[in-house]
Amino acid sequence: MTSILSDRQKDELHKAILDYLCTSGFTESFKTLKSETHNEDFISDPKQKYSGLLEKKWTSVIRLQKKIMELETKSAQMQEEINNAPIRKQTSSVDWIPRPPEKQSMTGHRSPITCVIFHPVYQILASSSEDTTIKIWDYETGEFERTLKGHTKSVQDIAFDPKGNYLVSCSADLTIKVWDVNNDYKCVKTLFGHDHSVSSVNYLPSGDTIISCSRDKTIKLWDAASGYCIKTLAGHLDWVRAVSPSEDGRFLVTASNDQTARIWDVQSAETKMEFRGHEHVVECAIFMPINSYPFIQELIGEETNNKSAKDAVAGQYIMTGSRDKTIKLWNSNGQLLHTMVGHDNWIRGLVVHPNGKYLLSASDDKTMKIWDLKTGRCTKTLEAHSHFVTCIAYCQTSPIVATGSVDQTIKLWQCR
Repeated sequence: MTSILSDRQKDELHKAILDYLCTSGFTESFKTLKSETHNEDFISDPKQKYSGLLEKKWTSVIRLQKKIMELETKSAQMQEEINNAPIRKQTSSVDWIPRPPEKQSMTGHRSPITCVIFHPVYQILASSSEDTTIKIWDYETGEFERTLKGHTKSVQDIAFDPKGNYLVSCSADLTIKVWDVNNDYKCVKTLFGHDHSVSSVNYLPSGDTIISCSRDKTIKLWDAASGYCIKTLAGHLDWVRAVSPSEDGRFLVTASNDQTARIWDVQSAETKMEFRGHEHVVECAIFMPINSYPFIQELIGEETNNKSAKDAVAGQYIMTGSRDKTIKLWNSNGQLLHTMVGHDNWIRGLVVHPNGKYLLSASDDKTMKIWDLKTGRCTKTLEAHSHFVTCIAYCQTSPIVATGSVDQTIKLWQCR
């Protein structure tokens, strides 16, 4: 039978047994083993590491066995508790929605919060404020980590690039700044080009282009590596409030004070469609993700024709939120498909649940609403803040929603 011990381990074991036999007075056995293991010159020495080793090993094995038995008993008890626990008919975790009360309430900004966003990889939440700063938080603990200073006026919007290596911000000081996440959030670029307050900023899904829009009525595309402006899109008649890319990065959707939203073709820099129907400023506009299409098609009574999701094209449906207190759903042909009514004040932010089933909205009526896209109805209203709710974000890696408000707080909502 082959031994599983190495030669060095065997030698150590032999010496430990010899030491034990010698100190215990088993003279005959000691002599026999000494000769059989070819350790004729062995002398028991209390200073050597093998001295008392056998007893130590033996007691530690006994201790471990006892510990294992205790853990096995504990495990059996816990398993019994689980088996006897009442079964709660809960929808799968992918259907979880925010529930009150808030998990955390973070304070530190000295003016209204303008934007909250989650890092795509790390447990980081970034917030921007009219107090000219950006703050970085740990969203698991709610602890404040650092403040980024550099802008001289209100920071209007922030976004991480798709990999989370950079944070981009825009401000009423007419500039866009790029911060290096992996280098202590050092400001590595400042982009100049807009002639008025820059209201929204984002990255294309490829991560190589920054998009921005401004009160100067234009939308600009910037090369992320060099910081150069590569395209300027013009067409809106007033302040452009928000800009957001489609999942494939081929199109942009913008919202404006001219009461319209527009789709732009990134390649040609031309307007592809204009959405008219709101009776006030359009505050926000987003493309609906492809995984929301089946729910939208059920809402509008459209046959899905059993097409697989991979056949779906990004940018087919658009959701807009306005100061006229409504949220509107459109198709890319400019057709109004559905109007969601329920908020009592301006709609300030829209975000889609990661499973594509729900739309979450933030409003100046101090609430956050959850809308079921299959029915177009509001399924839950959360009294979120003591003042206007200005922004909302959904974490893609944890079931958490963040909201920011004029009350200068950021709240984290656990989804369950």
